[in-house]
Amino acid sequence: MDVFVCSGCGVELTAPMSRVALPVHTHHGGWEQLHPPLMEPATYAVEPEPTGPPWRRWQEAGADAAARQGVFAPVYSVSFGARNRIVIAPGDSRSMTLIPDRCEGYCQGVDGRAGPNLACAGCGRAVATRLDDCGMWQMVWLEPDAVVRRPSGLPAPPPPDWDDLERAGHRVPPVEPDGSWSRRWEAALGVALAHLVAVTEDRPVDLPAGPVAELLGHAVGRYLPTGPGPGPGPAPAPGPAPGPGPWSLRLAGPGIHPPRPRPDVLLVPRHPLTGVPWRPPGDAGAVVPLDSGVWAYLAAPGEISPTPVTGGLPKGVLRDDHPLPPRPWRPLTPHHQAFESTLARLPAIRAPRLRRYMDAFRRAVPPVPTG
Repeated sequence: MDVFVCSGCGVELTAPMSRVALPVHTHHGGWEQLHPPLMEPATYAVEPEPTGPPWRRWQEAGADAAARQGVFAPVYSVSFGARNRIVIAPGDSRSMTLIPDRCEGYCQGVDGRAGPNLACAGCGRAVATRLDDCGMWQMVWLEPDAVVRRPSGLPAPPPPDWDDLERAGHRVPPVEPDGSWSRRWEAALGVALAHLVAVTEDRPVDLPAGPVAELLGHAVGRYLPTGPGPGPGPAPAPGPAPGPGPWSLRLAGPGIHPPRPRPDVLLVPRHPLTGVPWRPPGDAGAVVPLDSGVWAYLAAPGEISPTPVTGGLPKGVLRDDHPLPPRPWRPLTPHHQAFESTLARLPAIRAPRLRRYMDAFRRAVPPVPTG
């Protein structure tokens, strides 16, 4: 296991922790909602992309500078913050104190708008940023140039692997205890849809019957030209479907090998340690990566359907068993910002067809400032 110490004075700033994959919902929460910690206790992850301030408007930065920051389509603002920042749960931080004049926030916490707001208790150097405002997962970002990683001397648990996806505890239910859709699912769906649009170039997609169609069908139908989900969506770029019909998408991953012939697109999990998408041996076809906990639920959803149920018992009929758990009143909808920001970070968005798609999407759903 590792600990992070202040690069200035050597004071330990964290509890012993093990590295895991960066959660796909890290930067995507529910607006004006309080969130739990992003990371599990005793774990940390690294964000390879620039994050946090300073921010520059797209028009000011320019397309070339934005592309060097990993953004390939116009967005409201581009981060020019540090790469390789380390995120931990607030409860795993040690020997850090708040910097009072850097504790601005929107309404219910701090949002890090002024840069690092935590100082090393040993030497006073700014070393990290605490985030816990509404719409943000609670987390602490360690600045990569202010900390040093060292072995803790404690034995590390086995690193997470594909076998973890088979554990019931790894599965993330799509519905919260209060009956609302999981914010993690909404973000994971937005990220996966962006990859799906890029892979298929916004052409129609055929989903398999079962949990994938029940949970994802409405969103796919709204974000792609045709699909099983009802309702209007952003006007897609015109163009014929490949071959005789829509692209076929099927679930695949550890223990679920793709059927033969291979579907056009495989919906696969990200590795819980590296974040790398799963692939069949020797396969080079199209895949869409999905949050491993969300994928694990789709692969083994249990006995109760998570989709809303219509109708009810006849008048006067009483039940003597436990009531059904609460269910969402609306279909599962992807997180808008997760979809748009992920799509803008995929190099494929520079293709004319996909740029037309994004322009049409933004006319339907205006962008939200991110910095």
